[in-house]
Amino acid sequence: MSPAIYRVLQALLVPAFILGLAYAAITFGSALPDSLAGLRVHGAVIALTLSIAVSIAFGRGRVVFALLSLALAYAAYRHFPLADLAGPAARIVFAALCLFVPVNLALMALLPERGALTGPAMRRLALIAAQAALTVGLIYIGGNDVATWLYRPLLPGALTINSPIPQAGQAALLLALLTCTTAWLITRSAINLGLASAIVAFALAAHGLANPDQFAFFTAGGALILIVAVLQDTFRMAFRDELTGLPSRRALNESLAAVSGRYAIAMVDVDHFKKFNDTHGHDTGDQVLKMVASRLAHCGGGGKTYRYGGEEFTLLFPGKSLDQALPYLESLCQDIAGYRMAVRSPDRPERTGPGKKNRGVKRADKTVAVTISIGVAEKNGKLATPDDVIQAADKALYRAKNKGRNRVCR
Repeated sequence: MSPAIYRVLQALLVPAFILGLAYAAITFGSALPDSLAGLRVHGAVIALTLSIAVSIAFGRGRVVFALLSLALAYAAYRHFPLADLAGPAARIVFAALCLFVPVNLALMALLPERGALTGPAMRRLALIAAQAALTVGLIYIGGNDVATWLYRPLLPGALTINSPIPQAGQAALLLALLTCTTAWLITRSAINLGLASAIVAFALAAHGLANPDQFAFFTAGGALILIVAVLQDTFRMAFRDELTGLPSRRALNESLAAVSGRYAIAMVDVDHFKKFNDTHGHDTGDQVLKMVASRLAHCGGGGKTYRYGGEEFTLLFPGKSLDQALPYLESLCQDIAGYRMAVRSPDRPERTGPGKKNRGVKRADKTVAVTISIGVAEKNGKLATPDDVIQAADKALYRAKNKGRNRVCR
């Protein structure tokens, strides 16, 4: 199995587990003791309220909007006779939910984060109010005619799914799921995966419209998936470097607190990085850091790479001695020194437009090379703590710099 597929499957474990719990709760809900029977009615309300509160606390406006859409759907389910879709009003409300909820969640996968209590967030709330007003207006204006129009088939009978969800709602759910899934695969954002999974949860809730437990527990499952996504995204922001994607210095400190036995630590610095930035610009400098980070991340020997700060990185080799780590570090030096990175020519257009015809015409991008210096140390009798080893590796790094750079020193 490829690493990319493994990471995708690993990310799907939590949403699948929560949806599985919701299914188990539906199956065995009738067996709940009297003391927990209230969860069948109030569990969704508790999950939605808790999730909204946490999302506001962490400033995740997109998730707040998605949760409010789910909360409005659950409130409509509890206060309208939707279970049997008796009457045009119930049919219109349910069709509107099947259209608006997935559209709202897909919209949040496409829009940037703007916080939970900001002006843009308030404007997004106005969208929910407009959707509710439109639904009420359709009830009063159209009645039976509007309900008939909303439930008209879009596909031949042989291709339809036996579900209370109208075909227009099924199409909206499918398109919204594809939108959120695509956004997740591109960004690898836990929030976008949570939105995609919440669409699945809502689809399952709506499909089991006649079963109150199914609507309640899958709605609660969608809310729990989103709150987990908020926590995962917050963890990523705290422990992952945004530019390179590597674990951050905080993650390094956590790893060092847990390391024991034999280990080696290497401090890595990009040579002449300030001069490179001044010559080629900060955007190119960022590309250099990404390139170096990518190669360091694939260091062999069990080395774990961290962004220490600026142009400096750290490699931790748990269970390895200095001599065991040395060949891998020397290989990294050679690999990065031999890589030629393209630098965009100043007159080469970045976007389509009047200068598009200049792309690739007798004006090849200039290439540059960068090198790194590495200092490495290991735990021993004199260097008993991780801080001691890091300081020794730092001194070795300065020796590498003084000896001409592009080398490993111990």
